[in-house]
Amino acid sequence: MQERTRRIWMTISGVLICGFSVGMFHFSALGLDPFQVFTHGIFMILPEGAPGFGTVYAAINLLMLIAIFLTDRKKIGLGTVINIFLLGYVVEYSSLLFEKLIPEPSLFVRFVFLLLGIVVMCFSSALYFTADMGVSTYDAVSLIISEKKKWKFQFCRIFSDLFCTLTGFFFGATVGIGTVVTAFFMGPLITFFNRTVAEPLRYGRKKE
Repeated sequence: MQERTRRIWMTISGVLICGFSVGMFHFSALGLDPFQVFTHGIFMILPEGAPGFGTVYAAINLLMLIAIFLTDRKKIGLGTVINIFLLGYVVEYSSLLFEKLIPEPSLFVRFVFLLLGIVVMCFSSALYFTADMGVSTYDAVSLIISEKKKWKFQFCRIFSDLFCTLTGFFFGATVGIGTVVTAFFMGPLITFFNRTVAEPLRYGRKKE
């Protein structure tokens, strides 16, 4: 029961902190994350009269959720629900908070927010990945590939981020420095925080 309680708190805090870090990422205005680039690219190639971006984003997530349910339903859980219903509000309000605190950020400040946002995002992702109580639809992709193929997670994540970035760019979405940095460094950083923070927090210093 004690471990389950730790897992619940790791999931809740991990997802909420992740939302806060995405707010930092958005505030930097130096590029969207790879999955956002992908969805923007898909949205841009749709014919005139197609649904709005929010609907397209939700539809892509729904299709991915169905695929994950059929592939590895264990990846769907508390973390997935929080991602779907709460994460957007955390991102929205944290972005507004940063804009009020720093109404006209310099390029240096924006770059600092970008780097901090990526580090915090990787830290929080490691928490709720290791808690193993459900993840977002996009996060589940690289995790499932890593587990099914026995490949290292950081390489699977780099591959999925680069695929989304290049696909979105090919379809006309804007790619910024934040997109490129995220694509290459999120996988290794998440793996680092998994090993040094998340796994010791769940299992203790020695895995049982």
